[in-house]
Amino acid sequence: MSAFIESIKARAKNDIKTIVLAEGEELRTVKAAEIVLKEGYANVILIGNPDKINAMAAAENINIAGIPIIDPNTSDKTAGYAETFYELRKKKGVTPDQAAETVKNPLYFGVMMVKSGDADGMVAGAVNSSANVIRPSLQILKTAPGTKLVSAFFIMNVPDCEYGEKGTFIFADSGLNEDPDADSISEIAISSAETFKTLIQAEPKVAMLSYSTYGSAKSALVDKMQEATRLAKEKRPDILLDGELQFDAAVVKSVGEQKAPGSPVAGKANVLIFPNLDAGNIGYKLVQRLAKAEAYGPILQGIAKPVNDLSRGCVAEDIAGVVAITAVQAQNQK
Repeated sequence: MSAFIESIKARAKNDIKTIVLAEGEELRTVKAAEIVLKEGYANVILIGNPDKINAMAAAENINIAGIPIIDPNTSDKTAGYAETFYELRKKKGVTPDQAAETVKNPLYFGVMMVKSGDADGMVAGAVNSSANVIRPSLQILKTAPGTKLVSAFFIMNVPDCEYGEKGTFIFADSGLNEDPDADSISEIAISSAETFKTLIQAEPKVAMLSYSTYGSAKSALVDKMQEATRLAKEKRPDILLDGELQFDAAVVKSVGEQKAPGSPVAGKANVLIFPNLDAGNIGYKLVQRLAKAEAYGPILQGIAKPVNDLSRGCVAEDIAGVVAITAVQAQNQK
């Protein structure tokens, strides 16, 4: 376990939050609940059929004694959630009957728990697609004040790495926005810088990545990252941010000095902003597999309250780590 995630768990213990695990009938989720229970850095709630979940736990010798299990089909909260959801979505054509059925979906029920203050955050995605996790979040919670765009990032913790913040980086957007335009990329960069300060507690140094450094190539792709850099600097001149930079110029000091002399970020970047989802997703998987990095995410930023996605290839320890991150995000809600 990395020093980073251990520090996140320690911070989570300072102000215990309640995190709902919407995929309670999934074995990895139940194992993750046991980890959180044992380590005591959050309260968790499992959503699903209690008989099925308890039988699974017993068969696998998993201790979840004391963890609440809520079935949306029988909960006394369901009717109230349905009324709230109907009020939120009636202008979109949702009927009371449709609302009553929708909130029985564990993902919608979990987000309604967060909306209603019955939980501080939600984690799902071990078996559900990102789209299915994000949809109820946007419908119910909507974006945070002052935020134009919801985006997704990975926290990458690379062992024995001299780069970034002691081997820790944020990669964005690596999980949600397929082909953001320059303005969207500038918003992703700003959100990622704020997230880095919140979660890593260090100064963000943001690199706007490209296959070009400081105009070494000419194309519409390069133009997009140059414009994104200009917009981000204009919006937030207080953030250390530069581009466009190639990856090696962004993180390797000697290369940065050669390719981008005088840059406040080159050779020191710890927040990497990718030009599109192809690059971001491929990039994080390369680092995860070839550098044996811990990858936490895709974690969402820009939603009014913390709801986080998971990679469907995650293991129980990954889920437990994202629970800790979600708890710390909840502590920092304004």
